[in-house]
Amino acid sequence: MQELLIDVSKNKKNILLLENGKLTERYVEEEGQERLEGNIYLGIVENVLPGMQAAFVDIGKEKNTFIHIRDILPKVSNETGNKNENFSKYDIKEYLKAGSPVLVQVKKDSTNKKGARISAHLSLPGRFVVIMPNEDFITISQKIDSENERDRLKSIVKKCLPQGFGAIVRTSAVLKSEEEIASDVEKTINTYKNIKSKYDKEIQKGRNAKPQLLYKSEDVVSRILTDLMDQELYRILTNDKKVFSQVQEKLKEAKKEIKLEVQDDILGMYNIQKQLEELENRKVWLKCGGFITIDKTEALTAIDVNSGKYTGKKDLEQTIFTVNKEATIEIARQLRLRDIGGIIIIDYIDMQDEENEKKIIELFEENLKKDRSKTQIVGFSKLNLLEMTRKHMCSSD
Repeated sequence: MQELLIDVSKNKKNILLLENGKLTERYVEEEGQERLEGNIYLGIVENVLPGMQAAFVDIGKEKNTFIHIRDILPKVSNETGNKNENFSKYDIKEYLKAGSPVLVQVKKDSTNKKGARISAHLSLPGRFVVIMPNEDFITISQKIDSENERDRLKSIVKKCLPQGFGAIVRTSAVLKSEEEIASDVEKTINTYKNIKSKYDKEIQKGRNAKPQLLYKSEDVVSRILTDLMDQELYRILTNDKKVFSQVQEKLKEAKKEIKLEVQDDILGMYNIQKQLEELENRKVWLKCGGFITIDKTEALTAIDVNSGKYTGKKDLEQTIFTVNKEATIEIARQLRLRDIGGIIIIDYIDMQDEENEKKIIELFEENLKKDRSKTQIVGFSKLNLLEMTRKHMCSSD
């Protein structure tokens, strides 16, 4: 049973997803915090860097944004994008020139040190599909297991998708009718057409065109509602009348009936305050007596598995495997709970049996199915480190 709790206090929103009273996802939105991720802009190229195959683009913010040629060239594959492309055979000056306009979307927010990362590959999220202009891929969410349902959804989207558009079919599309999906595709494509119309009108001004926002992505509350309203969401609680009205309007627009209530002491429920405090801990204890540590750096997140107090009852290999199994389940939970994104390196206790390593990967994959974000397990490296990536749900760094 899932519940969404939205607590507004001290100039911030705590957006909490619980399953049977246990915190599974948490996002924070500070008042006045400007999130650029997902926004679409008319940008003006400031300068081109041939040696880096990149450029800086002015989108009207304090810091210029950064774009690499991989985010300009058409995608070779929707699975790998342009990762395997040989960029040295291209010249970015053939695609971008200083002073020229470009239609871009923010893929990663700016930090204290860096400007935002942008891409010419646009993606517009609908309720059941994500529309990608200028692509020809139709990809089905990896969370949808049924081959029959995958084939059905692909057939529906292919039928109603105009030429020149690609799409990602979301998990929320499962068992939805052709009419519902077609309506969502049409609505999302119309959103893109409005953006493109504004862009075309502005660039007719030539050198007088100015960087500007053309499309603002949904705030965190609306984005999470879009993702969850077609899942197993039982009720929504908030202590704020303004948020109540926002959610009520969103549900009405989507014609969804989910229990919505105003309740004052949200953080007093289910011992949530204690669960939130535990999120600040670097060390997370396991039931068996072992523990994991989580350390974030600018480049990656390192997770270390330790046996701690657990000594086991049988042989050493079985003891290690027991700790690693429990750690795997907890790591999958923590990735989702802390919304850890980017490159993730996991240092398990070394296992001698290769079969046990395979079992750990299978267990990890099974537990990551609960994660709404895109994840990819690369596998164990030569140094016996498990490598993986995860995409932020709501980037804040």
